Amino acid sequence: MSVRARNARPIRTTTMGLVTALVVMLSAPVTAEPVRIMTFNVENLFDTTHDEGKNDETYLPLAAKQSDAHRRKCARIPVERWRDQCLFWDWNERVLDRKLSVVAEAIRQVDGGRGADIIAFQEVENVSVLERLRTDYLTDLGYRPAVLLEGKDRRGIDVAFLSRFEARDSRHHEIEFTADVAARVGDTRPILEATFVLHDGSLLTGYAVHFPAPFHPTVMRESAYATLNALVDALPDGRSAFAAGDFNTTREEDAGKAMLERWVRPRWEVAHDLCSDCPGTSYYPPRDDWSFLDMVLWRSGGGLRMTGCYLANKTQAQVTDAGTPRRFELPEATGVSDHWPLVLEVAGEE
Repeated sequence: MSVRARNARPIRTTTMGLVTALVVMLSAPVTAEPVRIMTFNVENLFDTTHDEGKNDETYLPLAAKQSDAHRRKCARIPVERWRDQCLFWDWNERVLDRKLSVVAEAIRQVDGGRGADIIAFQEVENVSVLERLRTDYLTDLGYRPAVLLEGKDRRGIDVAFLSRFEARDSRHHEIEFTADVAARVGDTRPILEATFVLHDGSLLTGYAVHFPAPFHPTVMRESAYATLNALVDALPDGRSAFAAGDFNTTREEDAGKAMLERWVRPRWEVAHDLCSDCPGTSYYPPRDDWSFLDMVLWRSGGGLRMTGCYLANKTQAQVTDAGTPRRFELPEATGVSDHWPLVLEVAGEE
């Protein structure tokens, strides 16, 4: 990271003056440039073509949904709303353009239009659609090529990173689930790890996560936390690290089963502890209930510390009239996502 000297004396033109000034500059306190880390569940960021072996039929143009085979597959979906979407949603290029535009607008809220330095995404279909977001809608923000490795989720949704920093050693880590939930594993995502090279050459390891959904048993999320914690425990001493994503731990589950106290706080700092006016990132209307399904967790190690946290939820498209996240809906192509992005800022010591 760039550093700046504070209270340095004027540099004189004599040799002794240059030496004196250099000593003052080297001994002066330094302030590291902040690093901003965002987590953003973009709610079904799919392209308009079918990926072989994935259940992505909902996210196709209506013209591609006219076959008997398509209708039979949709008919097997047990939830009526999802079944109707599979049959009747017209997920065409115009709709995808709108979706990408409002996602990009939400990202540009951060740092005066520059966007976060690192973004952990959830619910992205493939690297192609994420690269389209980067190159066509965020082209001026300096993001490097996306980091996305295809997982085994049956719907085809993956976790991913966009970053302005070089990313090294990207890899997947499968979550070690217990045998009694084996039939549910197809609806899960692995943990994506990447190590980022910051401006000063120091390393920051990140984990993008999308834990099993709340309708799955708690033991599956406990397995995901255990896998994540084993990974961070194995990092070199002194390595700063973060985990960002949709942890799918509801307020109710945390209150009833002390999920964060048992699985998070012994190792991590929790970004939204710094956000006094954040109700949550996700809202569940039937219970009028907010949760921080989306979190950024931080482990200090390289001189960086948490300095701030906030929601990136100020665009008109993101908010309902009731002040809750506005999911992306057809046929109007309104909204952005049923999750609000959360941003953590970290910086060096003053």
